[in-house]
Amino acid sequence: MLNVSIIGASGYTGAQLVDLVHRHPAMSLKGTYVSQNSADSGKSVAALHGQYAHLSQYTLTPMSDDTLGYLAADMDLVFLATPHEASHNWMPELSKGKAKILDLSGAFRIKDTQVFEAFYGFAHTATDCLEDAVYGLAEWYSDDITAAHIVAVPGCYPTASLSALKPLMEAGLLDSNVRPVINAVSGVSGAGRKAALGNSFCEVSLQAYGVLGHRHTPEIEAWLGTGVIFTPHLGNFKRGILATVTVKVKAGTSQQQLNDAYKNAYQGHDIVRLRDSFPKVDDVVNTPFVDLNWKLDETSGYAVITSAIDNTMKGAASQAIQCANLVSGLPVTEGLI
Repeated sequence: MLNVSIIGASGYTGAQLVDLVHRHPAMSLKGTYVSQNSADSGKSVAALHGQYAHLSQYTLTPMSDDTLGYLAADMDLVFLATPHEASHNWMPELSKGKAKILDLSGAFRIKDTQVFEAFYGFAHTATDCLEDAVYGLAEWYSDDITAAHIVAVPGCYPTASLSALKPLMEAGLLDSNVRPVINAVSGVSGAGRKAALGNSFCEVSLQAYGVLGHRHTPEIEAWLGTGVIFTPHLGNFKRGILATVTVKVKAGTSQQQLNDAYKNAYQGHDIVRLRDSFPKVDDVVNTPFVDLNWKLDETSGYAVITSAIDNTMKGAASQAIQCANLVSGLPVTEGLI
């Protein structure tokens, strides 16, 4: 059994990880941690999240000065469901030992430190860890993940967007003169568990935010290899992301070429479901899947791809489990399907 600890276990993603690790046949959850001054310290995961009322044995322990060294030396896997700054500051110490680190923050996803500082608001100084970190989009970088010591688990919007776009990019079908346009709607859980006026029940409607400046834009561009126009939206539902992506393909591209690109890219990847109709959020909520469908207007050369994921699962926790399986030599879907 793999010894596992989770830092940041009180939030939506952290609690989802607790449940997934608890049910995983090859993992044993040894520690659930929160920050030193967290109001949730000493409480059980069950007390905070009613759907996990059966997990009362997992108590949230505050981090201490000795915790990082202990986790690095004694754990096989450590999940970080923490703020970006915390992951950035803790990674040099946490990655010194045998433990493989699965970081769900954005601290190690972008290799360009100037771009990182511009979008995240603080300077990146953990450059050795940044160099070692592997991007954890499981269907596309499995070989690199398998050999990694630090995995930067992708953001939820980039997971949905890149899953839709990379087959076309890799097949050389995109018109390089026209940026893909990504309109994506996320449930409120994507904003985290901390109370805020904009996330309250009476305030949430359907609105765009982070227009032409969201921090997931450079992440998508870096791992796609081209510029995009990305507009996130907040929807009045709890979980899920629906991304509708409009692209211009090269002249003469056929619908069959698109079909072949997606089938070739995802053959043997059971987490990706290629649908015969456009998916909806409810199709993927509380599942680890990404559902895709696409359609080409051969006259205009524009195609529309829809990608649906659960932002807390494939957009965070279950993708982290995929990566943990890979670094541990397990089947990528172990504990998920």
